[in-house]
Amino acid sequence: MIGYEAFAELSQSYDSDERGQAAHMAALAYLDHDGPADEHAALYAALIGFLDDTSVKVRAALAYGLLHSPRAPRPIILSLLQDSAVISRAVLQYSPVLVDADLLPLAAGGNPMVLTAISQRGVVSAKLASALLVHGDRGLVLRLLRRREIALADELLCRLAREWGGDAQMRGALLGRDDLPGAARLLLVGKVAESLKATRIVKGALGQDRLNRVVRNSTDSALAAIGDTGGEAARLNFVGQLVAQDLINTRLLLHAVVTGRVMFFAACIGELADTGSRKVLTLLESGSRAALLALFARCGLSKAAGGLLARIVIQARMADLADDVSARHYVITVLTEELLAEFGGNIPDELLECFSYLNEQNIALARQAARGVVAAFAKTANASLKLPSAPDVPHLQLPAA
Repeated sequence: MIGYEAFAELSQSYDSDERGQAAHMAALAYLDHDGPADEHAALYAALIGFLDDTSVKVRAALAYGLLHSPRAPRPIILSLLQDSAVISRAVLQYSPVLVDADLLPLAAGGNPMVLTAISQRGVVSAKLASALLVHGDRGLVLRLLRRREIALADELLCRLAREWGGDAQMRGALLGRDDLPGAARLLLVGKVAESLKATRIVKGALGQDRLNRVVRNSTDSALAAIGDTGGEAARLNFVGQLVAQDLINTRLLLHAVVTGRVMFFAACIGELADTGSRKVLTLLESGSRAALLALFARCGLSKAAGGLLARIVIQARMADLADDVSARHYVITVLTEELLAEFGGNIPDELLECFSYLNEQNIALARQAARGVVAAFAKTANASLKLPSAPDVPHLQLPAA
């Protein structure tokens, strides 16, 4: 406790440290005050008086006392906001008294110190974040993207994905956000694929043709996964954008069924056929072959492509293609054999890409299904493996170099 006379002496001291001590005490006393109104008014007047002190140390002590309190007087906080850089930055970053109307004009100025301080506030509204991101400073953008509690508009996130998709750190920050719209996520997946294809170690490990196949399969898987997650409204919006960009083809539809992305597949078919998603799901679950062919024809697919999709949909009803690798391998094997039998090996041109896709998947899934089989069998089997004896063939003698 300190008496008023002692406080007045400190306030008028020639020593700036003592005046700073008085300023800080006055700030704390004002915030915690619950006594007479005239006493509260006197403390307020004292705070106003410290604003005119010639020492930045005194004004900083005043700001430090008021900085984190929502009860701090607005006129004093606004005055401190216009003080020296060290005080102004602290007020910008910490004071809960400031509202968007106070901060937006300052953000529009583009001062790097101001932008950084505002971006580090405990709460940043979507409107304020948008005003900060307009300036395009990389560090600022990265900092705000990593603050996932800040809600950002879909249009803004899509723009940031277009502008910063070539930056690996930015891609990571964007892809780590749960609110990233599907269109932006797909764009970033494409950027990742391009980056991987250009990486020296990847190019050295895989031939160009195989690398292109691996990247395309991975991109299709990512696209189908994006379309299969989220709510119905987001899914339909995403699929609508894919249709508008002409990104849906028979191979993608086939891949969606093969990987068990039923909701995405149904949304694509519904958008292409201009049919409600519930009706499409009903037909996929229990519709006859003729009904499926009619549905796919309405999508604009050829008779051969529609027949291929009808086959795999009927096969998929009996297997869990999303999680069961063996079931997926079985379905693709059956589908491939049916195509070979139906066309006698002369696969129609419109199905060549899909047929190549089935062959690729067959090989990849066969490898997955075979992993660990021999090791597991060896642990349970008691008999020895009988190997044929080596033929008695003379060794070749190579000429000396």
